[in-house]
Amino acid sequence: MKRTRLYEFHKKSGAKIIEFFGWEMPVEYKGVIDEHIAVRTRAGLFDVSHMGEVMIQGQDALAFVQHLTPNDAARLAPGQVQYTALTTPGGTFVDDMLVYCHGPEKYFLVVNASNADKDYAWIVDHKKGFAVETENQSDAYTQLALQGPMAQTVLQPLTELDLAGMKSFHFAFGKVAGIDALVSRTGYTGEDGFEIYTLAPNPGVLWEAILEAGRPHDVLPIGLGARDTLRLESKLMLYGNDITDKTTVLEADLKWICKFQKGGFLGKVVLERQLAEGLTRKIAGFELVDKGIPRPHYPVFVDGRKVSDVCSGTYAPFLKKSIGLAYLPIGATALGTEIEIGIRDKKVRAKVVPTPFYKREKN
Repeated sequence: MKRTRLYEFHKKSGAKIIEFFGWEMPVEYKGVIDEHIAVRTRAGLFDVSHMGEVMIQGQDALAFVQHLTPNDAARLAPGQVQYTALTTPGGTFVDDMLVYCHGPEKYFLVVNASNADKDYAWIVDHKKGFAVETENQSDAYTQLALQGPMAQTVLQPLTELDLAGMKSFHFAFGKVAGIDALVSRTGYTGEDGFEIYTLAPNPGVLWEAILEAGRPHDVLPIGLGARDTLRLESKLMLYGNDITDKTTVLEADLKWICKFQKGGFLGKVVLERQLAEGLTRKIAGFELVDKGIPRPHYPVFVDGRKVSDVCSGTYAPFLKKSIGLAYLPIGATALGTEIEIGIRDKKVRAKVVPTPFYKREKN
């Protein structure tokens, strides 16, 4: 079992620790609902050091990233970030990820914790013919995420970086609480916020400094439980639940990351064919009409016939309703369509609703 460099800080804070894809991670501190509300209304601090980081460098770095991913990395200037995917030749997911452009010959990929080793093996297996060097730097990095409407207010006194001038999906290098770091305006909660990457051997200084700066604003440490409910309210995908190697990018309602005009990429031919022929199924958001909580793997019914299982589902603490995602036949994806979710021994009524379920109000 792996531990992040902040493990002892979590124990000291009274975190409940669980096993998460080979890591001992905090699932909650005060409780999922309190932590969820803290991020939506104030700010919360996450340890996400289990995430994977891969560096790609060399004269063909851009061409290689373009080959691996459907989004157009050529649009990135140094200091910009892009959401994209690692795709199979079948147009399905190896993973979803962020691409950070350090320069025309240097790209930093941030992948999911459960997939880091698999993703890196995939990347290495596909670099033949490209003049690039790759390095799995996952074990070297500590990654924190400060998320919520008060995130900038809390973080700014700890850094000389101009956070107000940093746009969404941009990043810069600087010191935070005296620690060298990469700071990006990104996150996995649907809120404004920042992700902070550091190679420092003593990242606990950073963790404690942010929590101390956030004390007047009642900023809380946040576990994996609230991270999951926050991302689902905002319809941010989770690999293994909502996207897999059996679901295509188009079926996952992520057509916007497919830039077909950029040239070739893994899966392009299949995705173009699927686009031309039309989808037979697509992921959709639903909320329960009756009481209950839809959990992953619960059966989903349309007109009495089982069509799929719940991908992600929960009681949404901020919205105060039960919500979920499921792949539905394309004819059942229209807003307002009635479906049913099997909860224990009965079918519970639900309806297809717009997504994201929650969208923050921007200033």
